[in-house]
Formats: sequence, structure tokens, C-alpha cells
Amino acid sequence: MTSPLLEAVALACERDWRMLFEDLELRLASGDMLQISGPNGSGKTSLLRLLAGLMQPTAGEIRLNGEPLSQQRTELANTLLWIGHAAGIKDLLSAEENLSWLCALHRPASREAIWAALAAVGLKGFEDVPCHTLSAGQQRRVALARLYLDSPALWILDEPFTALDKQGVAQLEEHLARHCEQGGMVVLTTHHTLTRVPGGYRDIDLGRWAV
Repeated sequence: MTSPLLEAVALACERDWRMLFEDLELRLASGDMLQISGPNGSGKTSLLRLLAGLMQPTAGEIRLNGEPLSQQRTELANTLLWIGHAAGIKDLLSAEENLSWLCALHRPASREAIWAALAAVGLKGFEDVPCHTLSAGQQRRVALARLYLDSPALWILDEPFTALDKQGVAQLEEHLARHCEQGGMVVLTTHHTLTRVPGGYRDIDLGRWAV
């Protein structure tokens, strides 16, 4: 069995004095796609935030390459790309400026690479347009353009299909599956039924770990 890059051991999460889940176990290795499902309020976004190091678990441990995640902040930043439920872009900046800003900390991208990424998500000609003038779907595409730049192996995505049209959904499904087939990893939540998944796809229903 391939050694996991990321794993959760006996993980528990409490929010607002309510235990969302406990004793959760998962392993994520090269080529895996893990979909987190469950009813509203079951802790799907909380689990993603735990895996991304944005929250601390109530109990249990998350490990990166076999070591506690809490001790590997620099390594995590170089390993992970996080895109949350909100697009996470600044309205007053252009599409190009947003991507340049988002990439600057860990993986700076050239202007040529950014324009190519925007073209890949259907935004050719919108590079210098302020994002507040874009539709919700176009703003989502600006955020998702990060997936077409030089990016880490592990993608953690919260509802990435939000506001996308049919063509955008199909393109993103294909891109995520191809990333895994090339050795990458994806963890995502979505209410969308996936029709294109890699061989390493599986689903975790948080209802099984509800308290």
C-alpha cells in the first residue's frame, strides 16, 4: 500500500458546544480523490479546514508524511492548495492582480502563466478587468485558475463547482480527475454528483461518524 501523504487518526471536531464527529479515520495518498459528504451541519467544511491546518481538532491527530501536522506548517504550505467556499478574491483587483497576489507568498507566477491559466478557465480577455464587474461564475473561475498554475500536489476544495455553468462543471471534473491520475490528490465537498472520477476516488459520509 502506498504510504499516505495525509492521514487523520481518531479525529474529533466540536463546534458551538456540539460534537460534529469523532473517531474519524482517513488516509490520502498519491492518486486519491476523497469526497466528503453528509447532511448540512455534519462538519464537512470543518473537516476540510482541519485537514488544511486552519483549525485544531478537538481530539485525535492529523499527520503529514507520518508526522503531526501542527509541527509542519512550512511543509504544509508547500504541499497544499486551499480554495474555500467563497471565491476568496478581492473585488477591486483585476483577475491578473488577484492571481498574482494569491500566488506571491509560496509559488510566484509569471504574467504569462497567469494569463494562460485565465485562458484555461475561459477568461481570456478579462485579465485586467476589476473582479467586482465579473459575474459570480466568472469570479469562481478566477479562483479556480489557481489549479492551472504551478501548484502543490494536494488540493483541498470546498464546493468548487459553486456558480459554474454546465461547461465549467464538466471542465473542472476533467481537470480534477486528471490531476489525480497524474499522481496528485484532491479532497473536496460538493453537492454536485460527480460523473468523471479517477480510479482512486472514494467517498466519506460524515453521517457515519456523527455523535
